[in-house]
Amino acid sequence: MAWTREQMAARAAKELRDGYYVNLGIGIPTLVSNFIPEGMDVQLQSENGMLGMGPFPFEGEEDPDLINAGKQTITQLPTTSYFSSADSFAMIRGGHIDLSILGAMQVDQKGDLANWMIPGKMVKGMGGAMDLVAGVKRVVVVMEHTAKDEPKLLKTCNLPLTGAGVVDIVITDLGVFSIDKKGGTGLTLIELADGVTLEEIKAKTEADFRVALGEGRQSAA
Repeated sequence: MAWTREQMAARAAKELRDGYYVNLGIGIPTLVSNFIPEGMDVQLQSENGMLGMGPFPFEGEEDPDLINAGKQTITQLPTTSYFSSADSFAMIRGGHIDLSILGAMQVDQKGDLANWMIPGKMVKGMGGAMDLVAGVKRVVVVMEHTAKDEPKLLKTCNLPLTGAGVVDIVITDLGVFSIDKKGGTGLTLIELADGVTLEEIKAKTEADFRVALGEGRQSAA
């Protein structure tokens, strides 16, 4: 067993804190907006110029003029405000966004992130990813643990980097890892997904990692 995309997003939502300004990347991270704890005040920010995004609209209630940076239709809130993309990136580069939740192609044990390009494939550019990992206070990555049975948690990324030493937490369909970027301890497994064993994690992870599971999870190893 492993976590579904929705369960991964729900786990990522546990990294939110009251009063946070948060940017959600394309893919699984966009689902986090549906799992913000009730009563928690979190403002979602988008690179295309929107602050205060609500959950995804119900079918038939979409407004084509309301989209996020990934061109998905979204909803607005009573507190929503709009501004230019330049102002949006000024917020990001100025360090005013508390948390960014992004997808990834690869993450390594040093916290390096590759999430924008596979050599040989046509891409339009990096988008706002480089600014998000450089200007945001904390970065959480949500991704599948493997791609075509190849590990995505590596000793060293071999795809073009989005940022070096920028990732704080990695949430995959198999578990949760913290990354100590400054203390030198690197990657630490702190939580197992339901039904996943430590042996499975080890078999599907190239990166070196420590294990620091809570008592309730240790028995699963």
